[in-house]
Amino acid sequence: MVMNDAQTAAPATSPGAVPATPSASTPTTGRGPAPYAFVPGVTPELSPAGRRQMMFDSGIPEELHHQLGVLGISPLAAKMGIIFQEMTVARMVATMPVAGNEQNAGLLHGGAHLVLAETLGSIGAVLHTQGQKPVVGIEISATHHRGITGGLVRGTCTPIHLGGTLTTHEIVMTDEQGKRLSTAKITNMILDPSRR
Repeated sequence: MVMNDAQTAAPATSPGAVPATPSASTPTTGRGPAPYAFVPGVTPELSPAGRRQMMFDSGIPEELHHQLGVLGISPLAAKMGIIFQEMTVARMVATMPVAGNEQNAGLLHGGAHLVLAETLGSIGAVLHTQGQKPVVGIEISATHHRGITGGLVRGTCTPIHLGGTLTTHEIVMTDEQGKRLSTAKITNMILDPSRR
């Protein structure tokens, strides 16, 4: 996930824990993001209100909206049904449905594990910078331990290293019974906006 300069609009309002829940007045589908019009090869063009609603539907608290770049949530993450449960520097948690993200044998696609991992690790790095600097992923790897054919996958991301230039996070994907499905590691580079 590449975060762009638009995320540098303002620092986080609170460096502490922020619950990732939409407001009571924000309608959600209860099954993941609303059915936005995703067309292959076309980035969705949302109004500011539509962008805000898509972030709420994805579980992103309003306090973090300004840190997440021009598109808010990654269109790929929204399309895959990733819903954030926790969003802090110390711990990022999100769920993703298996349905719609399978490979041809009916198992959750290995690349879907990596999309979930990179989404969590990259946003964790952005929160570490308080949205002040662009962040780009430079390395990601995963070990798949077992397959899954249905239900929800839960990704839990914790930092291994939070530096001024690099961050490294471990992301553990589990099934609804808590069995480990895969373990990923991502390293992100924090860029200096003055050198771009």
